[in-house]
Amino acid sequence: MSQADYPPLIDSFGRVHSDLRISVTDRCNIRCFYCMPAGAVRFKPRRELLSFEEIERFVGVVARMGVRKLRLTGGEPLVRQNLPRLVALLAQLPGIDDIAMTTNGMLLPEHAESLRASGLRRLNISLDTLDPDRFQQISRREGLEQVLAGIAAAQQVGFEKIKLNAVAIRGLTEPDVAPLGRFARERGLELRFIEYMPLDADGTWQNEQVLSGEEIIEMLQSEFGPLEPITPDDRSQPATDYRFVDGGGTVGFINPVTQPFCANCNRLRLTAEGQVRNCLFSTVEWDARALLRGGGSDEQLADLVRSCVWAKKAGHGINSDEFTKPQRAMFQIGG
Repeated sequence: MSQADYPPLIDSFGRVHSDLRISVTDRCNIRCFYCMPAGAVRFKPRRELLSFEEIERFVGVVARMGVRKLRLTGGEPLVRQNLPRLVALLAQLPGIDDIAMTTNGMLLPEHAESLRASGLRRLNISLDTLDPDRFQQISRREGLEQVLAGIAAAQQVGFEKIKLNAVAIRGLTEPDVAPLGRFARERGLELRFIEYMPLDADGTWQNEQVLSGEEIIEMLQSEFGPLEPITPDDRSQPATDYRFVDGGGTVGFINPVTQPFCANCNRLRLTAEGQVRNCLFSTVEWDARALLRGGGSDEQLADLVRSCVWAKKAGHGINSDEFTKPQRAMFQIGG
């Protein structure tokens, strides 16, 4: 089968998929309660994780099906050794236009320069609070100063597209909204608030804990003045973006609970051990690793991914009676 023979990845609702999230590890150097359990964590044995060459082969196949954007996730992707080598492998693949990474930023001081040199162009850095005590309460670890040093290092080596991801949790992070807004405005960073989702490993999420994007907009406007919406260039982007009228930059809101964006979703996911998922909240997975290690052809891999995408539901249904929480937590799926 030639490259031109692979049809695009279209689901049964007509959504064309061009964005792949790749988890490179389920391990992390902190333990945020919205992602990982409080107790002992049983990580996947390293032999079960896809090798860089296996990931490269998988991406090469889906790139021939129209995937153009990649995002590396975890766990914490930078605890995976030699990650810049994977970035370089993926950056040279035909059809791949953009590679980004989501990270907690703690290891960026030592890796930022090599990542950028390898072809990484965009960073999303998790920063829920600027308060050391609340950082430890959320992450169950110390490390705020390391995250801030990581942000500074990324800017210093020339990363121009840096977004800060802040999970918004009612009863906990309201005091962080204005300080984070000020921090981002002063440093030319784009801040994104993400509603708390039911993917915590301890299973304690409650709808009442969701601090909505609309409420955060009101908080920001009371502190910094009016916000005006920005018409998106890409309808499939998960964030609703606004700009500060006073010229102080932009801020985005990812509201999967109160304002689901499933109708325009163009993403699929590859877990660290090689399972393909068509939704963050999917309860079904397709085993690409079995094909990659069992002599499967590129055509078989393409068929597997196509079956996964075609089976995608209209939406995640968090607010419906039919919603079923995935058995796997965020760190096992990939953020």
